[in-house]
Amino acid sequence: MPRRYRTGDQSLVREINLSTVIRCLRDGESLSRAQLAGLTGLNKTTVSSLVEELLGRGLVREAGQVASGGGRPATILELDPTAGSIIGVQLGVDFISVVLADFTGQISWQRLEDTDPLVGKEAVLDQALRLVEDAIAASTGRLLGLGLAAPGTMDVEQGLLIFSPNLQWHNVPFRHIFQERTGLEIFVDNDANAAALAEHFYGVAREAQDFIFVFAGVGVGGGLFLRGELYRGASGFAGEIGHTNYTLEPYGAPCRCGNRGCWETSSNQYALIERVRARLSVRRNSQLSQMLAEQDTPLGLPVILEAAVAGDADVLEALGESGSALGLGVANLINIFNPEMVVIGGPLAAAGTYLLPTIKAMVEKTVLPEIRAQAQIVLSAFGTDASVIGAVALVVEAILDYPSSVDPLSKPDSPSRTAASVGQRAG
Repeated sequence: MPRRYRTGDQSLVREINLSTVIRCLRDGESLSRAQLAGLTGLNKTTVSSLVEELLGRGLVREAGQVASGGGRPATILELDPTAGSIIGVQLGVDFISVVLADFTGQISWQRLEDTDPLVGKEAVLDQALRLVEDAIAASTGRLLGLGLAAPGTMDVEQGLLIFSPNLQWHNVPFRHIFQERTGLEIFVDNDANAAALAEHFYGVAREAQDFIFVFAGVGVGGGLFLRGELYRGASGFAGEIGHTNYTLEPYGAPCRCGNRGCWETSSNQYALIERVRARLSVRRNSQLSQMLAEQDTPLGLPVILEAAVAGDADVLEALGESGSALGLGVANLINIFNPEMVVIGGPLAAAGTYLLPTIKAMVEKTVLPEIRAQAQIVLSAFGTDASVIGAVALVVEAILDYPSSVDPLSKPDSPSRTAASVGQRAG
């Protein structure tokens, strides 16, 4: 059967042009109508019409005038931070982070609470929904949507968590749960993918077209940003780098996914804690032992970092070993994907100062020289907040794709259409 080709009607072409113009403003920050015409190849009349629509929807604003080669001053345009508020939610294995941000990603409100996975999925989701309701109460003006990031394999189109090994959750309909409670449009993705989007929109990878975000915490996940966009794979589950096999030895630590030898079992924060614990069992008079006794606190990442700052030799040695374990996996990723950059983020990024030297040393030792020379290895601009900021970026990305999903300002009380539904109608 011959392939069928689709054509676009005028509404689709206009949507694409609206998206092109607003993306130019996101990338270029401040541009005139004439500059937009030059960048997009659209004629000035078309650009003016598109800009008027974006102004009417409150997504861009006029930001003053500049001289333009002896003629009339040109009016500068930029994204309007006051276009509306966006809620970002990160469901971690043992915490929930919720933020309220403007259209340019600036955070105005944030809450972080620990969670106990043993209380069960429903209790954790109720806790997250309560924090979301607090964010809604703190917002002013219209709400543009809610983005949610969580560990595990996601069906992005359905807003469904398929499986999270570290949470041990199966088939959780995040979109339905949060939409039913809030009435907002909900956008869902894996935490590492969201973090990669945050770095590309607002962080260290703004200029990079090929980079990998390595999310290191309780698990290890990857956001693959290739040729200017997130790479999701044939089924949408690409980036589960923590479950690549690290060793074939049968005595390897079991992973929460059910296998043995997964990379994350040697390089996550639990592995670091166990390395430190093993040293404490031999040398009980270390600085860390004294801190644990004085503070009456369990062994965890915060007190380990405190001991590292104090120069505890055992802790620094354990951090070096964890960095080498992370570095070996990063080296494999660089050999496979040949990226411009690898960004290290997630909870373990708090220890990045201590991990990065041994990560880089392992990459230097292991990666092919001609590939190694091209890859930067850097820490996330947002550290532990990368995924929750990425959750905000999920909503922004949807609006940039389909600007007409946002109702004009003349209809402030009407509910916004979803960007996804506009895309389905247009496509």
